[in-house]
Amino acid sequence: MPVDLPALLDPARAALLLMECQEGVIGEGARLGALADAVRRHGTVDAIARVLRAARRAGVPVFHCLMARRPDGGGAAVNCRLLAAARKSAAPLLPGSPAQAPVAALAPVDGEWVIERYHGLTPFHGTELDPILRNLGVRTVVATGVSVNVGILGLVLEAVNAGHQVVLPREAVTGTPDDYVAAVLEHTLALLATVTTVEHIESLWI
Repeated sequence: MPVDLPALLDPARAALLLMECQEGVIGEGARLGALADAVRRHGTVDAIARVLRAARRAGVPVFHCLMARRPDGGGAAVNCRLLAAARKSAAPLLPGSPAQAPVAALAPVDGEWVIERYHGLTPFHGTELDPILRNLGVRTVVATGVSVNVGILGLVLEAVNAGHQVVLPREAVTGTPDDYVAAVLEHTLALLATVTTVEHIESLWI
């Protein structure tokens, strides 16, 4: 079925989501070293910054979807290996800490939304994200950030389950290893979202 990308990305009906673009996740000294390495190698932060600038220029709502943890780990289940690793991190994502902050190049500005979660793996789970999107009249979410392995995949699945269209700028998402990311994009995410380029989105959000 042909996709009308200009209609999907109508600034009045779209929102930009930045998934876990945090210092402690993808910045210097990030606890997930291989992921941070992939982000640097592919220039993912620069690609996300381009989409972010375009969204701001076009008046598209921006949502910074952040993970946080209490010092005692309270409220966060440890029911899988990934969450167990987060619990044991030497640099937990404590609210207001340098590790929990967005990377400087993608920091929120006045008027943008910051959605924090203390549990779960995706920004739709147990947060106000979906009702806020609906109250703003959003029907399409543009997903950027990390990781294709878990966070982006989960975000896309839950957005689709909630009835939203999803657009995925290829250069603005990353995971590990590269061949796995390529396979997930081709065989899973391309079935759920419209995969496009950063340049195409920039051309529409002017």
